[in-house]
Amino acid sequence: MSSISSGRRAPKWIAAACVAACCVVPAAQVAVATATAAADAGAVQDVSWLFPLNPPGVIAAKPSSSSLVHLPNSLLGFTEAQLTDLYFAPDWHPESHAPMPEIVLRGRAPGTYACGYCHLPSGAGRPENAALAGLPAAYIVQQVTDIKSGARRSAWHGEAYRPVDLMREVAANVAATDLAAAAEYFAAQPLQTRVTVIEVARIPRVAVMGWIYAIDPRGGEEILGQRLIEWAPDPSRHEHRDDEMRYNAFVPPGSVRRGREIATMGVAGQVASCSSCHAEHLQGAGLIPPLAGRSPSYLLRQLVAFQTKDRAGSGAAPMQAVAAALDMTDMIAVAAYAAGQSPMRPSKQPHF
Repeated sequence: MSSISSGRRAPKWIAAACVAACCVVPAAQVAVATATAAADAGAVQDVSWLFPLNPPGVIAAKPSSSSLVHLPNSLLGFTEAQLTDLYFAPDWHPESHAPMPEIVLRGRAPGTYACGYCHLPSGAGRPENAALAGLPAAYIVQQVTDIKSGARRSAWHGEAYRPVDLMREVAANVAATDLAAAAEYFAAQPLQTRVTVIEVARIPRVAVMGWIYAIDPRGGEEILGQRLIEWAPDPSRHEHRDDEMRYNAFVPPGSVRRGREIATMGVAGQVASCSSCHAEHLQGAGLIPPLAGRSPSYLLRQLVAFQTKDRAGSGAAPMQAVAAALDMTDMIAVAAYAAGQSPMRPSKQPHF
């Protein structure tokens, strides 16, 4: 087990876009460094940009246990110590979801971190991990089981990627009863769309801040190319785990139109439409998970994992065949289109 996945405190990385330039690493530089690591590990080299790694050598200050942090959209306050405690899920908006079971709020030491810390109390998740809200409970249980057995792995085989390491540790330690309670809770929560997809050829230069991208405070531009870059407009709100903040995702021009074609019509002679399994508007059917309104970078990482067969668990074979027939352009397009769809059926309203 990687040492990066152990311990009670999550590191306090860069908290605002105005951080000193020496503490950020441009995405292009990260891509070169991580591609080299991927080559050494035998991993897919051309997706290193999809797994932003925190810059090395950043030393976190000891979190304060006294002064409170506040957000403009909440009446509550939490200390830095609470906001970096893996066994506590900061709940800025308790009125937006049902009461959390203990496993979601506080986890169970040692090794089973609070589910709501990474996936947030509402289950909305963040770009570096899954949105669990609205997923079928049995599907959640199966995926955690597959992670534990090794049947579901990340397509990234390079340097340690903390979000994956933490989930692997939880899967290895969580009790079946706790897993069932968390799955039932998240399945009952409605997902709210929190990403805006932007088609563009050139983008502001981005840097890695806390396992995600943000606009590089030093300025400049870069060519997007065949990438999907999801980023936090407000790194401080991201760092403080605000489940109401919206993210942006840069995708190449034409991605949404191409994604709509694949989702609704498939690829002639190669791939059936996404909607044939994931239902109209990609809102899921039975145990087949919904895709609508979810993080496009997360969806893209899963498509790549199916393509590399790192996702080989229960029910993976059909998706492996689909992903094998898609190139990166098409996978980006599908993820971009799915992210822009409404996750809520008109008749389905939240009840707390």
